[in-house]
Amino acid sequence: MQHTDTALGAGVMARLDELARASADPDGLTRLYLTPAHAAAARQVTAWMEEAGMSVRRDAAATVIGRYEAAIPGAPTLLLGSHIDTVRNAGRYDGNLGVVVAIAAVEALHRTAERLPFAIEVLAFGDEEGVRFPVTLTGSRALAGLVGPGFLEARDADGVSLAQALTEFGCDPAGVSALARDPAATLGYLEVHIEQGPVLEDAGLPVGIVTAIAGASRLVVTVEGRAGHAGTVPMTLRRDALAASAEMVLAVEAEALGTPDLVATVGQIEVPRGAVNVIPARTRFSLDLRSPSDAVRHAALARLRATWEAIAARRGVTVEAQASYDEPAAACAPGLMDALAEGVARLGLAPLRLPSGAGHDGLALAGLCPIAMLFVRCAGGLSHSPAESVTQADVDVATRLLVDVLRHLRPDSLARSSL
Repeated sequence: MQHTDTALGAGVMARLDELARASADPDGLTRLYLTPAHAAAARQVTAWMEEAGMSVRRDAAATVIGRYEAAIPGAPTLLLGSHIDTVRNAGRYDGNLGVVVAIAAVEALHRTAERLPFAIEVLAFGDEEGVRFPVTLTGSRALAGLVGPGFLEARDADGVSLAQALTEFGCDPAGVSALARDPAATLGYLEVHIEQGPVLEDAGLPVGIVTAIAGASRLVVTVEGRAGHAGTVPMTLRRDALAASAEMVLAVEAEALGTPDLVATVGQIEVPRGAVNVIPARTRFSLDLRSPSDAVRHAALARLRATWEAIAARRGVTVEAQASYDEPAAACAPGLMDALAEGVARLGLAPLRLPSGAGHDGLALAGLCPIAMLFVRCAGGLSHSPAESVTQADVDVATRLLVDVLRHLRPDSLARSSL
């Protein structure tokens, strides 16, 4: 039978509308890490966490942390949440939904004075999108102990270092390296997020259970040919870097079309010093390669490199592929996935499982603790856009499900089933 009371969902949607006002753009939503808009969002989230019965603090990486204590002192902690930073001209649900749903779930427990056999911490990370600085997942990497030397020296387009921006935000950058959590005291991490794809919409389901967060490889590919006059060099004697790149890009598409569980995107291509009447001597293009299986991704990349070399040799050009980013896939924990599936079944829904092609804070936290994600149906699978859209009814399902899962989750069974 359909659930008609969607008060929880209505409350979450109202807060998301309010949170969207914290923006650097008066005509849209832009909220970058360690900016005034981020500070405004952090203040609002802090107030809601306090209303929900949590003690609140902000750590050295500017993550807002609301803590709801366990029934028993010293019990492990379950981490909930997502991120409150956005891309430029963003939608209001990516990241923000997971934070506000988690607050609403704790608030529901607090209203009835329920304490669980584990503590809950709701995390509002500030740097999942990686838009301002050439680093990403700063808050979650810090909790997992993955912030290495030099991380804080990353600079934004204005030359401001991450360390300087943290200081100006009121944080102590020297404390970031001390944020690493104890895995023995951390039960797991659970995040609610819009799907960013069309699978749930196609299946007619409000929520889905994520099986893995895809790993990703990013490369910059440089092709060197030989310049020449567009009117005087015969076609058979040309070493056209752009024509060779075009064939390489089509090879990328063919590889992804022919390989299950693989997606590939060439999002940028340029011809430095190109002119309308000059044969291109040099080109650069990007590659973004993703798969929930690292083995699939690595094998595909090896095949692509071989294909590019063959194309280059045949066309009389050279090719160099420089890796700029490589992040392994993160499998979701069986125990947490099963807990979500049991909760979905208690709501009378089909427990659909699906991978995430987008990156999330769970990629970093998988090195600390078991992780899981719950996807919420998003119209057209559209994200990173003002056109992002979810329904109140679907958000209500996700919030009620999270409350139900928290009430049924047992730390001992989770530890055994996640091994």
